[in-house]
Amino acid sequence: MLKICLLFILFIFAPFLLAAQSANHTQQGQWRGYKQVFIDVGKHKGYYVQPQKPLPGNPWVWRASFPEWHTEIDSILLKRGFFIAYINVDDQYGSPYAMGIWDAFYARLVNSLHLAARPALEAVSRGTLYAMTWAKRNPDKVSCIYNETPVYDFKSWPGGKGKGPGDSTAWRQLKAVYHFTEEQAIAYNDNPVDHLEGLASFKVPVLNVIGIHDQLAPREENTDLFVQRYTNLGGPTLVYPVTEGPQELQGHHFPIKHSGTYADFIFTSSYPVKSVLSYNRYFTLRNSLNHFYEAAIGAKKANVAFMGGSITYNPGWREKVCAYLRERFPETQFRFIAAGIPSLGSLPHAFRLKKDVLDSGKVDLLVLEAAVNDRVNRTDSLTQVRSLEGIIRHTRHSNPLTDILLLEFADPYKNNDYNKGVTPVEIINHELVAAHYGLPSINLSREVYDKLKNREFSWEDDFKDLHPSAFGQELYFQTIKSLLETSFEEWVSLGTSRTKASAPWRIMNASSFNNGNYYSIKNARYDSGWQMNENWVPNDQAGTRDGFVNIPVLGAVTPGASLKLPFHGTAIGVVVLSGPDAGIISYSIDNKPFTTVDLYTEWSGGLHLPWFVLLDGNLERGKHVLTLKVNEAKNINSRGTSCRIVNFFKND
Repeated sequence: MLKICLLFILFIFAPFLLAAQSANHTQQGQWRGYKQVFIDVGKHKGYYVQPQKPLPGNPWVWRASFPEWHTEIDSILLKRGFFIAYINVDDQYGSPYAMGIWDAFYARLVNSLHLAARPALEAVSRGTLYAMTWAKRNPDKVSCIYNETPVYDFKSWPGGKGKGPGDSTAWRQLKAVYHFTEEQAIAYNDNPVDHLEGLASFKVPVLNVIGIHDQLAPREENTDLFVQRYTNLGGPTLVYPVTEGPQELQGHHFPIKHSGTYADFIFTSSYPVKSVLSYNRYFTLRNSLNHFYEAAIGAKKANVAFMGGSITYNPGWREKVCAYLRERFPETQFRFIAAGIPSLGSLPHAFRLKKDVLDSGKVDLLVLEAAVNDRVNRTDSLTQVRSLEGIIRHTRHSNPLTDILLLEFADPYKNNDYNKGVTPVEIINHELVAAHYGLPSINLSREVYDKLKNREFSWEDDFKDLHPSAFGQELYFQTIKSLLETSFEEWVSLGTSRTKASAPWRIMNASSFNNGNYYSIKNARYDSGWQMNENWVPNDQAGTRDGFVNIPVLGAVTPGASLKLPFHGTAIGVVVLSGPDAGIISYSIDNKPFTTVDLYTEWSGGLHLPWFVLLDGNLERGKHVLTLKVNEAKNINSRGTSCRIVNFFKND
């Protein structure tokens, strides 16, 4: 059975695993008087042509389909020192399978032959389906794109669903390689003309050389639509219309009379070769993600949870990871749990883990981030470690095989720390816990800082904010994808000797929040100063967070309002809605002296912020009683003395 499973893996994922093997399948020839080296990627034939004197950094042009058509541009660039490369995946129309072959070919040329990390893509007609699809998935790996008579939407050609005649034979073939029904092909929304945000954010220049009266790939539903969308997103693009050409070719083919101009576009966009820091400098695999791949490949079912703050909650890298996994493992049934809540860091995660993630069922992969909000929320170092360790141990108690990936995102505070030669404490703590439990981690904060110093982009113009722009989201995704690809290759390489490494269950801190959970407000005993609102909504114009409105809230606005909460555990805290009128509370545990806490935060003026307040994390295990009351004093910026409790939380 194991042998059958491994054969299945090699069959399904062969395009992604063949880059290293292709080194043993090279022959040499001549192309226009230059040395041509042939490379096989599985059954697919490819080659590269070597200039007599390569330019520093080894820039190159990657042809997509019809490599012998209009080679004038290639000849000019070869003479100037560019390599030319091509891999034959004809009749695949830019399908996921074809993209796997392209990935393997790219890895061979860049990793083994040390060609530039950002080639220029050169496409003719249907070749645009390959070049643009790969470029959208890898905008960080492209210097520029030359598209001649481009097909930007396969519904136009070969589908023939617009003005053009289409091609019924090619349309049937396309649906077969994509595994589409007619309805699915028409509804497909990831053509080269769609989802251009990442490519535009990387400012990849695109030159379109078109037949002004192209009838096979009408400009209105191809180039014109692309240009409108790409420029609206800030992407640089040019159109060079051509009127020459025989009428019998319906304006789709024409002579190239300005090959030097087009070659100059590629040359100036690609050279000098820019220095690029590799993604693999910033992640550590440790025990990798072996169980996740066992679930995804063996069982063909995998549950992936994303827990974090607003950078996880907002659209961007998380959606890209989900789309990547679906495309990478098409036979697998994925269930994705989106458990990101803005403003929350490691402490809230430790106590909401059960309700928001573990109660949803078995989790095969937990992707966790907290480093930004731990800094912004001023979570102390010890609490960070206790919370992160608590999340890991609680998750592994629920399912010992769950793989956990720690992400450490960037923010201006961390950039300032690195500038001073200091490693941010949040990064130290994340890496400390990850190393102890053998978990993979990605230090994206260091990557952003290093790439800024390497002048690959700027914070102000490209990354923009700790909530990343489309550029930053793409950068995060590409690094995460690189880790996933590397860990998958490692998993495959283990073969029959594949084993699951056991996690070291030796606890780092005896007071870690290993069994954190919510504790209902219905357990409280309170006086008449408190009211239970079963469906709370704000009575002002301040904002709310998803999941923290239209819910039961125990609230008080009158100073002196008091409650008692009996509980069992080693830690106790309270989740409040810290809005414009948030007050100050005093609390005591087991009749000890009262401690005061101001519930008003720097964000409370316009938002009923869910705020997790740890009251005591060092209690003796056993029974306790919390006494809490509303103070008469208030923050100078607050409009009132309210205390609105959504939940208590405790560690058993």
